[in-house]
Amino acid sequence: MNLKSLRGSVLLLAALTLLFIAAPTRGLAQGRGPAGPPRSGKAGAAEDLTGYWVSVVTEDWRFRMVTPPKGDYSSLPLNAEARKVADAWDPAKDEASGEQCKAYGAAAVMRQPGRVHITWQDDNTLKVETDAGTQTRIFHFGASQPGAGQPDWQGYSVAQWEVPEAGRGGGGGANGPPALKEGEIKGGSLKVVTTHLRPGYLRKNGVPYSGNAVVTEYYSRTMEPNSDSWLIVTTIVEDPQYLNQPFITSTHFKKQADASGWNPTPCSAR
Repeated sequence: MNLKSLRGSVLLLAALTLLFIAAPTRGLAQGRGPAGPPRSGKAGAAEDLTGYWVSVVTEDWRFRMVTPPKGDYSSLPLNAEARKVADAWDPAKDEASGEQCKAYGAAAVMRQPGRVHITWQDDNTLKVETDAGTQTRIFHFGASQPGAGQPDWQGYSVAQWEVPEAGRGGGGGANGPPALKEGEIKGGSLKVVTTHLRPGYLRKNGVPYSGNAVVTEYYSRTMEPNSDSWLIVTTIVEDPQYLNQPFITSTHFKKQADASGWNPTPCSAR
């Protein structure tokens, strides 16, 4: 996949994401008869996201491939309280308190370089595992509220498929979503909203997000003319306690044929 093609794909996916944010359910029931039983997340999948994916770091290299120095907060919309917290970052203190995974929570783990493995745990539960930090995320379809229990690094994630109105009704049926053709960008995306988070870091150098942060993600897949397939994850972090405005990133993963290179490693505070 060349840089020009990747940029074109990203621009189109960004436009689609903005469309979903503005009107994700517009026209869903217009002109249709009574709705049948709700389909499971797996049966109603707009895209096949399963398999192994490896991150391709084409931007923010100095923030993702190495730990930035204390005080380097470039491109982050931090308020004064967040800067005060980040200026007090002490990785040794995090290690001593067993909080090495602060930078591997749902708001930041997809930015860690490494591989992800996506599978269906059951018909309404999508599982996303990362080898960086050995984390497991669980996306719940058909659910709306987190259950009882303490907040944790990955929080509670509610997922739904978002498909442009023109594409509704042409889903994948019993055998899953139709295969992408070469050069095609599928119109649908997986939207995931995560809450109930344990406070953590947006970057490894102590930039904080609070337990009240809301993380909204859009997962979109492309197929390129050379048969490469890409997963583009657009992440929006909203946290009025520490951020002056939403923090938005776009992260790219390339599809792998198998588990080659899969290497689970523990969290690192440094």
